[in-house]
Amino acid sequence: MRLFGWFSVGPIPTAYDLRRLGWQLLADERSSGRGLAHAVLGRPHDLPMPQWLTLAGANVAQRKWMMMIDVPESTDRARMLRLGFGDAVGQGPSLDELESRVLRLAQYAEALPRYRRHGAVQLDLLARDAFVAGRAVGLHPREFALLWRLCEVPGEVIGTPELLYDVWRLSFRPETNSLAVHLSRLRAKLRTAGVDGLVETLPGGCYRLAGEGRAVPLRADLALDDYVRLGEDHLSAALQDQIAWTTP
Repeated sequence: MRLFGWFSVGPIPTAYDLRRLGWQLLADERSSGRGLAHAVLGRPHDLPMPQWLTLAGANVAQRKWMMMIDVPESTDRARMLRLGFGDAVGQGPSLDELESRVLRLAQYAEALPRYRRHGAVQLDLLARDAFVAGRAVGLHPREFALLWRLCEVPGEVIGTPELLYDVWRLSFRPETNSLAVHLSRLRAKLRTAGVDGLVETLPGGCYRLAGEGRAVPLRADLALDDYVRLGEDHLSAALQDQIAWTTP
């Protein structure tokens, strides 16, 4: 069954209703939240500002499933793509075109990326390691898996049971403190590589990756061109895009 959601104010317009092609429209409460696995369509200019701010603040795992429709300006479509939304379409796409775009969006959203980048740190799934300014951190497979999982939803709180299941495939909490040990080693290796404060511990046994907007100290001995390679300019541009689009 092909599923899709609709997030704009009011009912979905007939011209964009994929149910005419045999799709199933999900209820609003099933069209949002972590674990999204279907395309969600909408017209962002119809949204009240508080709802748009919530949408713009969604994590990357959610945004990649969202398609913006009826965005007339090319600059706005480009900004939405830079913010991580799955697609942004101009006014009046045909239903056939919309279906083709939704199918392609789902294909890309389900694909596992080789790289994930967060501030100064780049994760390479093939190498199973993290890199800072091109230098390998030297992570253990479990340490890499923890960082990869946290980097999937930067800034989002993840509980111990979820990490134990996703990384160790355990549905119960073991008597050992293996999670704490691996996180301690992960922090130590990141600190040695020049990055500190990236993994945060929260009350209740929860963890999260520090948000992109938070400054992460780097080693003082990094050369000037290393900072350029770390992508700080790109990060600033992305933040400026989000601020520009979410400002009334």
